[in-house]
Amino acid sequence: MEQRALGRQGLKVSALGLGCMGMSDFYGARDDAHSIAVIHRALERGLDFLDTADMYGPFTNEQLVGRAIADRRDRVVLATKFGNMRTQDGAYLGINGKPAYVREACEASLKRLGVDHIDLYYQHRVDPTVPIEETVGAMAELVKQGKVRYLGLSEASPSTIRRAHAVHPISALQTEYSLWSRDPEDELLPTVRALGIGFVAYSPLGRGFLTGRFRSVEDLEPGDYRRNSPRFQGENFAKNLQLVDKVNQLAARKSVQASQLALAWVLARGEDIVPIPGTKRLPYLEENLAAADIRLSAEELRELDAIAPLGAAAGLRYPEANMKSLNR
Repeated sequence: MEQRALGRQGLKVSALGLGCMGMSDFYGARDDAHSIAVIHRALERGLDFLDTADMYGPFTNEQLVGRAIADRRDRVVLATKFGNMRTQDGAYLGINGKPAYVREACEASLKRLGVDHIDLYYQHRVDPTVPIEETVGAMAELVKQGKVRYLGLSEASPSTIRRAHAVHPISALQTEYSLWSRDPEDELLPTVRALGIGFVAYSPLGRGFLTGRFRSVEDLEPGDYRRNSPRFQGENFAKNLQLVDKVNQLAARKSVQASQLALAWVLARGEDIVPIPGTKRLPYLEENLAAADIRLSAEELRELDAIAPLGAAAGLRYPEANMKSLNR
């Protein structure tokens, strides 16, 4: 698989990564054995970039990924995150960017993952009560100690990114980006490109909506987090379905899946962008991997721009309370 550079510090990863969150949390029932098989197959196919976080599970997703890579660590670029605090039973405790917590969280992640270093360590959400310089300063100490190789931020604003980058080079910004979440094009992408920071696009399939597999909210499992997502609600769902149907029509003309078209679009937005679609099913993994070989013509790109311009999706990307932690 094609390799792409994230930042200017030497970090290179496969053009497609694998988001592992849904294997343990938020998206219905889990099957660890099947999820490990998905990770192994991804590595066999040349994907080497795995994304997890301490809050997923909570804590169990890192353990799962650790078990999956225990005998093949040298083939993996391993990314995890800290900052969103949860209790063992899943209760949310808020965001913590204090230096002491950065060190504590890193040690806990290393233990759960069963590794001696993390390749890319993100602050999952910016803590508005702690200057970013203090948080990134603590993260930089982890680099000096050899516990972390490269640093990243997630859902940070342009001004925060600049301040953080002045303390220690930031290699990657992870933010939601897809045909129905194009907000980063306004300020974030120009900012990271000016600074030489790579961009990791999470939810590049719109939390699965852009696959076209969901025709009703009832298609989601009872405990699925997306049942509470504004874009999966009522009139928003109906409007977003119209957008997906148009993507489906173009995909059919090109003899590919809607999901593959959506991923190919993200990949075409720049060689500094790496989408990390998540899946816990082997057939969907194979579909996603095949998207890396799809090339879109200038006319197809123009048609997708017309189908899904900036702001086309109906509804917020998260419930209103969660929106407050984004882009700050």
